[in-house]
Amino acid sequence: MDLARYKDIRVRIEAAGFAEEIQWAETVKPPGNAEEFAREAIYIICNSGMRWTVARKIFDAVMPLVASGQSASGVFGHKGKVAAIDRIWTDRDRLFYWFSRKTTDTERLEYLARLPWIGPITKYHLAKNLGVDCAKPDRWLVRLAEHFQTDPHALCAKLSEESGDRIATVDLVLWRAAERGILAELGQSAVMTSK
Repeated sequence: MDLARYKDIRVRIEAAGFAEEIQWAETVKPPGNAEEFAREAIYIICNSGMRWTVARKIFDAVMPLVASGQSASGVFGHKGKVAAIDRIWTDRDRLFYWFSRKTTDTERLEYLARLPWIGPITKYHLAKNLGVDCAKPDRWLVRLAEHFQTDPHALCAKLSEESGDRIATVDLVLWRAAERGILAELGQSAVMTSK
């Protein structure tokens, strides 16, 4: 993908009402406390394997429960995710302490991969939400990168360098473009079909 195509996609995403998301991706900072850290991890756990619109509803139901000292099981039936959510909230101070001690993005990614229910892909999603400048190699970005005979990290890094946007911003723009059908409109339909 060249810079002109990326800029066109970015303009279309902003026009579709996602300018605030792009601004957030450009300015996201590391969590300032254990609660912020835990909330982001819990959101990613809720999001794992689900559409973000469904995940958001689950997250909004889970957080009041765990924040009041109850189990997420009161509103969420996925036993594995509930156990991970409950553990992360209970251990949030310790988990945040160790995350805060990491000095490189590589160390942060390795640490996040050891959290319950955070895997080799979701660690990137969580890292992005915690201020790490990286791409999340989800199915959309993998397909797009393969179309351009590269990998998601290299694709986003190249466009980041050329555009001045953060890598995480490029990732967001391309993900939104796939999710909203904009890539399909621009002739990437074979790459962006849902499987």
